[in-house]
Order: sequence, then structure tokens, then C-alpha cells
Amino acid sequence: MYTFAADPAQPKADFYDDLVAAADALTAGESDGIANMANVAALMWQLIPELTWAGFYRAIGKELVLGPFCGKPACIRIPIGQGVCGTAAASGESQLVPDVQGFAGHIACDAASRSELVVPVKRDGAVVAVIDLDAPRQNRFDSDDLNGIEHLAWTLAERL
Repeated sequence: MYTFAADPAQPKADFYDDLVAAADALTAGESDGIANMANVAALMWQLIPELTWAGFYRAIGKELVLGPFCGKPACIRIPIGQGVCGTAAASGESQLVPDVQGFAGHIACDAASRSELVVPVKRDGAVVAVIDLDAPRQNRFDSDDLNGIEHLAWTLAERL
């Protein structure tokens, strides 16, 4: 059994270093990508404050298919290029959205979500998944969150 805890007083950059180290420890040596996504989704849900949803969508063909997550039931399939997740997958670029109501084409799987951070996971230059974090208030995510989740995506790229 693993036990992970976050120090709420530590700087965000240090928090994300600890989160990435924990995810690295959880996934090291495990070749099953779904199992790794499940553990990391649970880890993010446990440690990152103020989330309504934390998880993965897998890139399969021309769409994103729901992967392991924590939170309310979600959209199962998202066309690549649509919504925040589909935009991240199509562009290969992270999407930090301070107010989802201001994002043209936002797909509202949960009406309680007000901000979103989506980071593509790339292997050999191709997007294989996206990490999706939703929050119940606007402006929840900042550049520290973005950098931390991008580091997490890089760490997981060969393990999903």
C-alpha cells in the first residue's frame, strides 16, 4: 500500500515535484497504461486541492476516449479538435482555461466546472492521451499548475 500526503504550506513548485515523484514511484516498472492512469488519476484527486474532476482521455483514432478518472461521470468520447480536451489533443499544446464559459466550444460534462487545465501526453511526438483537471472556481489554475502537470505528462509518456 502507498501513502502519499501533501504539505499545504509548501510552494506549489515543490508540491508538483513531490506529486511527480509519487507518480513516478507508482508507475515505475508497470507496463499497463490503464493501471498507471488509474493510479495517477487517484493520486491527483487525493493531492491536488479544489478539483471537480481529475483524469485521462486516451487518443484513439480521431477521438479522445474516456480513461481512468476521479469525479462525476464524464463524456465518453470527444472528437479531436472539439472542446478543451480535443483542442489540446489537436494542437499538442496545453490548454489553461481560467473561465470555461469563455472558451468557444467548451463541452460541459459537469456544469459545476468553472476552470480547466488540459495537458497532452506525447510519445514520439504524437499525443497518446490528455490529462484533464477541472475545478469549481474560475482562475483555479496558474502557471505553476501548468508546469507541474506538464512535467507529470512528460514523466508518464512512456508508461501509458
